[in-house]
Amino acid sequence: MITKAILKINPNAIVTVRGNDINTCEVEWHNGTTPISKSDIEAQFPAVELDNAMADLRTKRNQLLIDTDFHALSDNTMSEDMTTYRQELRDITEGITTVEQANAVVFPTTP
Repeated sequence: MITKAILKINPNAIVTVRGNDINTCEVEWHNGTTPISKSDIEAQFPAVELDNAMADLRTKRNQLLIDTDFHALSDNTMSEDMTTYRQELRDITEGITTVEQANAVVFPTTP
């Protein structure tokens, strides 16, 4: 998480992080990367946690869409229920702004 937080601040940072605790880790900055304070790095943790939760949510959502892709083939007529289900899956990430919201998502039932 520390490296991801650093990259949120400076996407071009070249860094080695030893340890998982921001208070005790060693951060080595490479190739002239400007060091970032541990407090600034730690301030990015909520954003990184949200990114991770959203990535998990999208992975689950994408698999559900893949599982029903055959309904969308040109030689099939997709039912209205399936069309609605797939649209609900596509829309499932809209308006989510917290880890709690991402973790509380209830997926629609497959028709």
